[in-house]
Amino acid sequence: QVQLVESGGGLVQAGGSLRLSCSASGTITSSTANYMGWYRQALGKERESVATIFSGDNTNYADSVKGRYTIYRDDAKSTLYLQMNSLKPEDTAVYYCYLLGGRPSRGYWGKGTLVTVSS
Repeated sequence: QVQLVESGGGLVQAGGSLRLSCSASGTITSSTANYMGWYRQALGKERESVATIFSGDNTNYADSVKGRYTIYRDDAKSTLYLQMNSLKPEDTAVYYCYLLGGRPSRGYWGKGTLVTVSS
């Protein structure tokens, strides 16, 4: 089993910054995952991918966050991070951590952390 625990969400003014953390524990860690990512779901909208990082450290970002968000991980701590800068009200959402790994490969979700950006 894999447990993902997010933290770091909160209320911030537009233009501000937050850093989200996702601690991975269990049979798969950040260093052995195929990839890990951050997704978000705003009220009344579908969950969308925000940023992903693969085992070779390649990263992908949604167009809406490119240049503002940075995904990275610390394998020594088995923790995934999302540095969010220049936040906008439209970034308001519940942010979820996701991990894909194992044999056979399967996905795991955290419970989410709420980010609220006020205008």
